[in-house]
Amino acid sequence: MPKYFTVIILLFITVNVQAQTWEVGGMLGAAGYIGDLNTNNPFKPSGPQGGLFVKYNFNRYLAARLNVAIGQISGADSTSNIQQFRERNLSFKDQLREVSLMAEFNFMSYIPDAGKNKYTPYVFLGGGISSFAPRAVYNGEVYGLRQLRTEGQGSEYAQTAIVIPFGAGFKYNIGGKWTLGAEVGYRLTNTDYLDDVSDKYAAVTNLPSELAIRLADRSGEVNGGINIGTPGTQRGDLKSKDLYWFAGLTLSFTFVTSKCYY
Repeated sequence: MPKYFTVIILLFITVNVQAQTWEVGGMLGAAGYIGDLNTNNPFKPSGPQGGLFVKYNFNRYLAARLNVAIGQISGADSTSNIQQFRERNLSFKDQLREVSLMAEFNFMSYIPDAGKNKYTPYVFLGGGISSFAPRAVYNGEVYGLRQLRTEGQGSEYAQTAIVIPFGAGFKYNIGGKWTLGAEVGYRLTNTDYLDDVSDKYAAVTNLPSELAIRLADRSGEVNGGINIGTPGTQRGDLKSKDLYWFAGLTLSFTFVTSKCYY
């Protein structure tokens, strides 16, 4: 990961900086995730997301973007079209708080109100950190799942994950220095616990409390009181990592300097 950030920084330093401009804006849209409770639909939204960003445009093509965002993701086996998942009956809600730095590349020469092109598609790639805290509703109450160690972990998993944002978008100069855009960006993570589900069912003796026992295996709630989670059998999808995505509309204002060229 340090080498990854070094490459981005060197790229920013070595580009032509004759057309430096600052840009501020925000984004609003939907969030979703792909993991143990959603294994096969990479476009399924599960909550809202919004954020703010500051962008430094080195020239007409390349920019560095500092992004701060909050998004809500969730999943519930009860809504699955797969019977095995419905019988498992797990669910979660999670609020993600992300800070990231991204390199953004325009495919066309673009400076709002200072160039010939009024629009451009673009791509972005970067790195960042996201905090997460999966929770579940049980008997009308909301409980944090990390501290329950529902898979018999020896210690709680981390509260933050390293993320690699990547994606694409389209921006259009709607007038003056204002830009309206639409983008979708996926985030690779280094955790499999965005949804508190990863590996196998734990033995009851390895769970720290009665509440942990009840929330580790909720299949009995829909299977006549009979739990199907035999210790050592599969609880998650056994893939190593979860990922999530943010998509929506962006609106930004660019402070064009006298150094810009066309």
